[in-house]
Amino acid sequence: MSLRLPTPAQELAALVALAALAFAAIPLGLGSIGLSWDAINHHIYLGWIAEHPRFDRDYLAASGQSFQYPYLYWPVYKLFQAGVAGRWAGAVLDLLYLPAVPALWLLARRMVPERDLYGLAMRAAAVLLAFLSGLVLSMFDSTSNDLYAAIPLVWAVALALEAVPLPADGHGPASLRLLVASGLFAGIAVAFKLSNGPLSLVLPLLWLRGEARQGRRLGQLLLAGIATLAGVALGYGRWGWLLWQHYGNPVYPFYDPLFAPLRAALGWHP
Repeated sequence: MSLRLPTPAQELAALVALAALAFAAIPLGLGSIGLSWDAINHHIYLGWIAEHPRFDRDYLAASGQSFQYPYLYWPVYKLFQAGVAGRWAGAVLDLLYLPAVPALWLLARRMVPERDLYGLAMRAAAVLLAFLSGLVLSMFDSTSNDLYAAIPLVWAVALALEAVPLPADGHGPASLRLLVASGLFAGIAVAFKLSNGPLSLVLPLLWLRGEARQGRRLGQLLLAGIATLAGVALGYGRWGWLLWQHYGNPVYPFYDPLFAPLRAALGWHP
């Protein structure tokens, strides 16, 4: 009797379930979640101002970190405000890493497309290895937002690769829908953490893959680029507007010389 392998949907569902158990087990096993200097200095404060901006009351309350993108810290603040025990708060925060698993699985399936036991094992191992570096593992005992901010970028890469048909499926033009989605996720990643910007600059090399006329490929690149800008506006818009209203600067209040000419041209005085 032949062994019946799971469908791709079943394989992914099983990986997500196993990842959920593993992620939650880390803080539950440790009995707590780590509180670094950053957590005490600005993580909870940023989560607080994500819900209740305090620019009219505070100035450098958490030093220069007061003006970092705050919304990824909102779960930390709400769990702290609710008085949730450290181990359970850690489990909740670690489970928020789960959206990375399907993107990693898509990347693994792209590299190992075999639909047999070998392929199943190699894809599972690839997803596991993605979380086993020392830096990534350290985030499971932390309130930092680095992994949260990286998730949209992983999706951007995964969708860019998914857009191009595999040789086994027949050559053809890249899927415009997936390329636009890739650009949108890249823009959201940049909004979440501006240091993702340099990494997103290599995505056009992936967007230009696939068989198509030169004009069509350039058109796809343009639309994916526009989607990236839309993603930045979608993710960063509210925070940038709040900073602009109070400081005349949507990025950081101390970069004033860069934005002073724009304010002068608009006649804006914060």
